[in-house]
Amino acid sequence: MDLALFDLDNTLIAGDSDFEWAQFLIGKGILDRTLYEARNLEFYEQYKAGTLDIDVFLDFQLQPLSRFPRAQLDIWQREFMARHILPLVSRKARALVGEHIERGALCAIVTATNSFVTGPIVREFGIAHLIATIPAQENGQFTGKPRGLPSFREGKIVRVEAWLEAIGLWWSSFERSWFYSDSLNDLPLLSRVSNPVAVDPDPTLSAHANATGWPILSLLT
Repeated sequence: MDLALFDLDNTLIAGDSDFEWAQFLIGKGILDRTLYEARNLEFYEQYKAGTLDIDVFLDFQLQPLSRFPRAQLDIWQREFMARHILPLVSRKARALVGEHIERGALCAIVTATNSFVTGPIVREFGIAHLIATIPAQENGQFTGKPRGLPSFREGKIVRVEAWLEAIGLWWSSFERSWFYSDSLNDLPLLSRVSNPVAVDPDPTLSAHANATGWPILSLLT
């Protein structure tokens, strides 16, 4: 059996769901454009540069979830999924995931974006397992804080290994392990699997992939 892990943002989808979710809320007037748009752009640039402070970012990104009832958030999430996410999913991305599923691989999406935003996207791909940053809840209401270790940089390895242990598996359980990602932030997990693949990579990851002989793939069309 193989293990196939996929980053989500700018890998399986041609955009960043974290960034797009905040922009969606701003566009609907739910979040104040003056207060949120510049900050959202700033965090996104920090992420791309590899300088993001994940704890500071999560304070920004998760707080809006705590202000609204879950039922209302779910309505907005469905609209967001239909209008902003589905247009970002290419046939190539669906085919790549489908190939691994058809071959019987254990598949998971491993993303720093929180599970409220990403859960419906993962289900759209037909993937059963999601390893994401978890927004804490109390009695069904989001608290605005993360629960446990964020699924970010080296934290992705920790979270993947905890998931594998929980289902009685380990890296050695698999003949081959794959991880597909676009980002320099995922170099730790890319370096952990037997088959790392750079997908439409940023300049840093592209240079690393060329230097190490990792395959480079495009899923944009």
